[in-house]
Amino acid sequence: MAKNSRLLILLFAVLALGASIAALYVHYRLIADPSYVSFCDVNERVSCEAVYKSEYGTVFGVPVAAGGAIWSAFVLLLAGYGMRTPRSESAARAAGYVFLASIVGLAAVFYYGYASFVVLQKMCLLCVAVYVAAVGIFVVASAAAPSGVSVLKGLGADVSGVVASPPAIGLAALWLVGSVALVGLFPRESINSDTTTQAAPVPLETLDPAALAEWHKWLDSQPTQAAVLPTDGLKVRVVKFNDYQCPACRMTYMAYHDIIAKYEASHPGLFKFETRDFPLESECGFGGIHASACEAAVAVRLARAKNKGPELEAWLFSRQESMSRDMVKEGLAEIAQVSDFDEQYAATLDQVRADARLGQQLGVQGTPTFFVNGIRVGSLRPAYFDAAIAYLLSKS
Repeated sequence: MAKNSRLLILLFAVLALGASIAALYVHYRLIADPSYVSFCDVNERVSCEAVYKSEYGTVFGVPVAAGGAIWSAFVLLLAGYGMRTPRSESAARAAGYVFLASIVGLAAVFYYGYASFVVLQKMCLLCVAVYVAAVGIFVVASAAAPSGVSVLKGLGADVSGVVASPPAIGLAALWLVGSVALVGLFPRESINSDTTTQAAPVPLETLDPAALAEWHKWLDSQPTQAAVLPTDGLKVRVVKFNDYQCPACRMTYMAYHDIIAKYEASHPGLFKFETRDFPLESECGFGGIHASACEAAVAVRLARAKNKGPELEAWLFSRQESMSRDMVKEGLAEIAQVSDFDEQYAATLDQVRADARLGQQLGVQGTPTFFVNGIRVGSLRPAYFDAAIAYLLSKS
C-alpha cells in the first residue's frame, strides 16, 4: 500500500463527513425555520435549499446527507483504525473494504450528481464537496487495495476479528448506534400531497391584557407607508408581498388563512387582504434562488381572471417543493382551464414586475413581508396578526 494512501483517504473522509454534517444542519434549519437562508444559497443556480427541498433531497423522509454522513464515518473508521499499520496485511484488507465502500459512494455520486446538474439544473456546494471526496477516496483506495473485491473471500474471518477486538467492536457499535439514531431521530418535514393546502385553524393562543396593550401601543407608534394605506372606505387593508416558492410564505398562508376568511366574512367592504408579487427570481424580481417563482406569480394572475386564483394558490403551495414551469402550467390548465400560458406570459410578467418594483420602493427585501394599514410587519404569530386586525378595525 502506498505510503500516503491512508492519509489521503482520511482527509477525503473528513471532508465528506464535514460537508455531510453541514448539509444536515442546513436541512434541519430549513425544516425548523422556513425563513432560513443558508450560507450556500448563492444564487438561482447555486442553491443548497433548491436541492435539499427537491424530491432528490430525501429518501423516505431521511435527508440524503444522512447517508453521506454514515458512509463517510464508515470510511473514516476503516482508514483510521483498520489501516493504522500501513504495511500490514490487515491494512491492505481494510483498504479493500474502503475500495468496496468507495464503489457505493461513486454510484451515489453518479446518481445524485446527474439529478442535481441535469434534472434539477442546480448545484449544491456542500454536495459537490462530498462528490469530490467520494471520487478521491475511490481513486486512492483502488490503488491501495491490490486484492480489490476479492477481499470479500475473507469477510467472515475479518468480522470474527472485529468481534474479538474490544476497541474494534466498540467503534463498530458506536458507528451503528449513531447511524440508527441519525436516521430515526432526524425530524421529518410534513408534506401535504392533497390538491389543497390545509389551513391552520384560528389561533388558540390568547394574549393577556398586558401583552395586548403593549401590542396596541407598538402598532400606534409605527410609521405607515401611504402606498398601502386603506382606501375606498376600507378600515383595514392587509398587503402581503409574496413568493409562491418561499417556504415562509406557505407557512403564513396556512397560518393566516382562517383569520383572513373570518374578517372577510364579518367585515365585508371594510377589510381587504391583497397578495402582491415579490418573486425571488432575477427574471421578474431582484434576484434570488426560486427558479419558478415568476411563472407561479403569472399563473395565479391568469387564474384570477377566471375566478380561480385561490384554488391555484392552494394547489401551488401544496406542491411547492417540486415546483417547475411545466408543473405550474399543468396546474393552471387543470384548475383554471387556461392553456395559453406561454402566449400570455410576457404581458402578465410586466404586472408581476410592477408589484416587485412597488415592494422595492417600500423597502421590501424578502418574503413574506406584510403591511397592515401601512405598518410594515414580518411573519407574526397568528394571535398577534389576528389582534392587529381586530384592533385596527375597532380603532378606525
